[in-house]
Amino acid sequence: MSCIFCEILKGNLGCHKLYEDESVLAFKDVNPKAPVHFLVIPKEHINSVEAILPENMDIISRIFNVINKLAKDLNLSNGFRIVNNCGEDGGQTVPHMHFHILGGRSMAWPPG
Repeated sequence: MSCIFCEILKGNLGCHKLYEDESVLAFKDVNPKAPVHFLVIPKEHINSVEAILPENMDIISRIFNVINKLAKDLNLSNGFRIVNNCGEDGGQTVPHMHFHILGGRSMAWPPG
């Protein structure tokens, strides 16, 4: 199974990497919705949050540790938003679990 994020992970598509380790990749969004907009994805292909199982749930902790590190590195001390779209009705367009981190401006609610 392949998807755009898997292609990035394989090196077949480029991205502006912000962070990478053995289990997680973070990179800038190609269509940013805020001054700071990046994605954090697991290197293991997991379709969505709905596919988290006891044997792979540690990745969520790792992803949130990376989000915390990058938010500090990118000076998002005034706050930021974390978005995860889950499933078709949730607006998920790439079937690979990912988290959008948006910051650098005040966010409105509801998001639309």
